[in-house]
Amino acid sequence: MNWLITDNTAPAAALGKIPEVSYADFYNDLAAKLADVRYHVAHYFALPSGDRLRFFCLLLDDNTGQVLLASHAMGYHDETALPSLTALHPALHPFERDIAERYGVRFDSMPWPKPLRFPFDRFDRSSSMDNYPFYTMKGGSLHEVNVGPIHAGIIEPGAFRFICNGEQVLHLEIALGYQHRGVEHLFEHTDNLLRRMCLAETVAGDSAVAHATAFAEAVEKLTKRERPAELERERTVALELERMAMQIADTGALSMDVGYQLGQVACEALRTLTINTTQAWCGNRFGKGLVRPHGTDHPLTPEKARMIRRNVGEIARRYAEVCRDIESSPTLLARFEQCGIVPREEMQRIGGVGQAARASGLARDIRTSHPWASFAKCLHHRSIVQQQGDVMARLTERCREAAQSAGYIDRLLELYEQKYAAGPTPCPAPDYTAALAPSSLSFRRRLQDLPGLSVDRGLFGEAGVTGLDHGLQGEGPVIGQGSRVRISSASVRALGSGRIASRVRALGPIPARHRIVRKHRHHAHIARIDRAAGHLRQRPQKRGQRSGRHEQHDGQGQRYRSGHALRRATLLVDARQKAAHAEHAPGDAAAAPQLGRVGRPRRSRRPAFGSPGRLVAAQRIDDV
Repeated sequence: MNWLITDNTAPAAALGKIPEVSYADFYNDLAAKLADVRYHVAHYFALPSGDRLRFFCLLLDDNTGQVLLASHAMGYHDETALPSLTALHPALHPFERDIAERYGVRFDSMPWPKPLRFPFDRFDRSSSMDNYPFYTMKGGSLHEVNVGPIHAGIIEPGAFRFICNGEQVLHLEIALGYQHRGVEHLFEHTDNLLRRMCLAETVAGDSAVAHATAFAEAVEKLTKRERPAELERERTVALELERMAMQIADTGALSMDVGYQLGQVACEALRTLTINTTQAWCGNRFGKGLVRPHGTDHPLTPEKARMIRRNVGEIARRYAEVCRDIESSPTLLARFEQCGIVPREEMQRIGGVGQAARASGLARDIRTSHPWASFAKCLHHRSIVQQQGDVMARLTERCREAAQSAGYIDRLLELYEQKYAAGPTPCPAPDYTAALAPSSLSFRRRLQDLPGLSVDRGLFGEAGVTGLDHGLQGEGPVIGQGSRVRISSASVRALGSGRIASRVRALGPIPARHRIVRKHRHHAHIARIDRAAGHLRQRPQKRGQRSGRHEQHDGQGQRYRSGHALRRATLLVDARQKAAHAEHAPGDAAAAPQLGRVGRPRRSRRPAFGSPGRLVAAQRIDDV
């Protein structure tokens, strides 16, 4: 069969140049190729094209690094059933289910013909979550357990249906689609490229940089413009920082699942230090605003590069200690080893990719098989592969890859310092006006593993900040629901953790009258810094409003809410910090942000993981 052969670094492919073949030829050739472990499907989707429905398939060849493109078509109102590829290769089931749900295409002999996402524009409007056809089994000793769709955490709603025989779980089915944000619809109905970038960053809270990079590079392919090597290097550093943060977070989630509290709190603290490093770079803990098409608003500087190298080295050292403690604990090993085994053959059959596949001995890693950017130039990635396929193998995969990411970051920043020791990276500013190639297919595989195909993620993986409106409002990035921050990353940074309000070290001069959002337990409070007054004050209530809590007066007729959730805060200026800032120039390395000490673990009264809270102020703030 005729395929259009390209690769991960080639420009966008015009739709007219993608071969269109009969479905019989497509079925036979794809079925034969998928029997070989070297091939797996990256995407298979359909798009209306006039009075026809055209299907596109992207097939990856992991041996040669090639990407194969082909298509087939049928009449838009044609009711002919297509032979199902899922019957031969179960890895195709989400693609065929999505096509059937959207357009009403019938696949003959489809073994799992169930709705997938329940989009608002689905073909069968009578299909709903209320009549979802859960799998059932009959037997006198069997019982069903339903969990959800509402959960105690901040994860997406989902119904979990267990079929059990005593304590043995025989079957688990997960039904999603209870909640939709309409991201795809918003992408289609806006021409504002900056808004599209903000949408890409909010697809998933645990991979904001990965999704933003994938979208930005897909756009750059459509403009047919080359990226500077410096820009590619900076994006790779940001991607590996995000990978480190999520590997550490998932290690903490696994520790929590087996009741290992020390490992949980240690990983939470280290994850906080990791994402705070990203915030010191670009002003957002999740890296939002860092990646933009054709350029960046936050280029690296020698001071930031040294700060990132220093912080990453310390994080890697502490995380290695946590991993050694886990691997040397007999009680933890008893819970992780020989548990949840996914053999290599089964992982290949279901189409596993990324980290989950590598933990089962299936070396699928696009940094090796389809390298691009820094991975195709200055970094020569070697995949870390485990063979056991159990929970311990997946945990070990995380530990090893986090250390590997730290090494990559150090290597890239070392190259940067050697070349740009005297000034910032000459990266261009973003360009949102470049014309895109019409009727073309641009693709970019996400560097991070797909959350839906990862295993043992716990509650932390996909929680993140997916449900919050992180977009562009006014002058600053949103870090809460409608709240704004106008503090530059060079001026302030949230560090460390204390009991409630956190103690934060002074990092530099603070612009007067800046607004700061502070998340305090379950409340978001607006405060402002008044440099002339020299103290931090909460916004006063209007007269006549009662909070139901104790109220205080400032002696000038203004009332302040206090009690168990709000405290009077006083900005204590450390004379030594002021003297230090007076000695160093603004661009001096000694004034660069430093990692704060992690205090003793708090009780679990903080906001849930992924909350944009815990951004306190600058200088030193104590609860009184």
